[in-house]
Amino acid sequence: MLRIFELSHLYLIGIGSNQPHPVIGTPNRIIPQAVAALEMDDIDVFAHSATIQSSPMGPSSRRFANAAAVVATELEPPALLARLHDIESHFGRVRRGQSWRARVLDLDILLWSGGMWAGSKPELSIPHPGLRSRSFVLTPAAMVAPDWRDPVSGLNIRHLQSRFNRAKALDQSPHHH
Repeated sequence: MLRIFELSHLYLIGIGSNQPHPVIGTPNRIIPQAVAALEMDDIDVFAHSATIQSSPMGPSSRRFANAAAVVATELEPPALLARLHDIESHFGRVRRGQSWRARVLDLDILLWSGGMWAGSKPELSIPHPGLRSRSFVLTPAAMVAPDWRDPVSGLNIRHLQSRFNRAKALDQSPHHH
């Protein structure tokens, strides 16, 4: 049993949706279906977070539903990314035009057990560039992988999240003159 994990990598996957699917329904219903879709012969879903609601980034006006999952697989990052893109397509994601568009499903590799990864493709770099600056990524990630370390800052996800939330609170404090 343990042997599987010696050979495999662990990945932290960010899951997001802000567009209903004609069959599945609302983003809140898409997230659990996406988690189920991640489970394959060679991908094992180890843990997944609750689904949280977040405000949209950029011009999209719909709210997002977000979650995170930890998966174990022997796939290397480019192979796993291709698989994530297949799942997105299966859920009706069309990759063209503005990147902040409303989307049925968005699957991102946030971190993996192999440290940093910078492949030849610009769209794949680990840790994910948005990891440290987006609460909708950090909040679900902290539910399933609080102790995972970001190899860039050296902080674990719980620290990144509390630091992010603290910075937010400072920004919004009333100014005393």
